[in-house]
Amino acid sequence: MRGFTNWVSISVLGIALLFFLFVKNQSSSSSTLQNMAQDQPKSIYDFTVKDIRGNDVSLSTYSGKVLLIVNVASKCGLTNSNYKELNVLYEKYKDQGFEILAFPCNQFAGQEPGNNEEIQETACTLFKAEFPIFDKVEVNGKNAAPIYKYLKSEKGGLFGDGIKWNFTKFLVDKEGKVVSRYAPTTSPLKIEKDIQNLLGAS
Repeated sequence: MRGFTNWVSISVLGIALLFFLFVKNQSSSSSTLQNMAQDQPKSIYDFTVKDIRGNDVSLSTYSGKVLLIVNVASKCGLTNSNYKELNVLYEKYKDQGFEILAFPCNQFAGQEPGNNEEIQETACTLFKAEFPIFDKVEVNGKNAAPIYKYLKSEKGGLFGDGIKWNFTKFLVDKEGKVVSRYAPTTSPLKIEKDIQNLLGAS
């Protein structure tokens, strides 16, 4: 009888221990998931990037503004028309809370081969860009800039999330949320109505 009692006691203790370990594991898993959720960026304002001169720029600087984020290149067949139309949009809406953020990228046929100084000279002198130009980045692959990983995760493209070519465009609202993605061949002026709608939103 005593042996049976001991066996029952050991069994109860074993079950209690297993239950304790299960609850602890669940709590740990829940805590891990919560931490992962907290680490996930909630908007583009959670990112810091480098400008063309290598200075850190928190994108929270642009809080409350409508943004058009574009990966640019100096030697692409789309370069001239895109810079021209981006300049038109910027001049027209910059005083209404609109900004264009240009990120040079050399991943597409090597069409942005220069260093940052050369890129700035081309963009600002040859193409008359007055909007901010940032550090050259990669937009695809394991070395893709964190901001581009986020943009792609928020708005995937046709046939996969990867950036297909130069001058892919992302439109961001006043809360830092990515609302639209446009193909490289989409004329910037075709986006004007969407920009107006976001600027008019309270």
